[in-house]
Amino acid sequence: MATARTREPQQDRSRATRLRLLETAVECLAELGCSATSVGLVAERADVSRGAAQHHFPTREALFMAAVDHMADVRADELKQQAAALPADEDRTYAVLDLLCGFYVGPLFRAALQVWVTASADEALRSRVIPMEAKFGRDVYAAAVELLGLDTSRPEVRETLMGTLDLIRGLGLADVLTDDSRRREVILRRWASTINQTLDPGG
Repeated sequence: MATARTREPQQDRSRATRLRLLETAVECLAELGCSATSVGLVAERADVSRGAAQHHFPTREALFMAAVDHMADVRADELKQQAAALPADEDRTYAVLDLLCGFYVGPLFRAALQVWVTASADEALRSRVIPMEAKFGRDVYAAAVELLGLDTSRPEVRETLMGTLDLIRGLGLADVLTDDSRRREVILRRWASTINQTLDPGG
């Protein structure tokens, strides 16, 4: 009979294996897309046995959903860590926009985008993805309000902020096929100036 002491290392190994599978799944989704990503491929790349992988994720859909959930957790953790390093001077608005834009650029967003496209034609997957993405959207909105010090009791502030987040998502999409970082910086700096002039963050 297994003791509590022996079960703990087993549970630690199981958690580590699951995390390795999720991280590898995100890499595969970002690089190859949903159609080419399978539990077997992820297991092979993660150096995990197929049986162990299927123990955690019996189906491809289960793996995708867990990967989406994992991506949301990673993005939320990154937001908390990076927010602490934001400047307090006049460049803060641009820094906040750049930080938020970072969630829609790079491997995590590319992987999530692949799942969104698949979910658009898969009702079961879509029904599970939509609530997750809605929650992430609310979290990003709340973070923007807090970090920019906006007064959302004013309708024009709420509408401008929602438009800002739409702009940021669009800039993320523009970066999927080519490096759009130079144009993105120019647009974000111009938009930061607009926000400072019209919404008076912190005021």
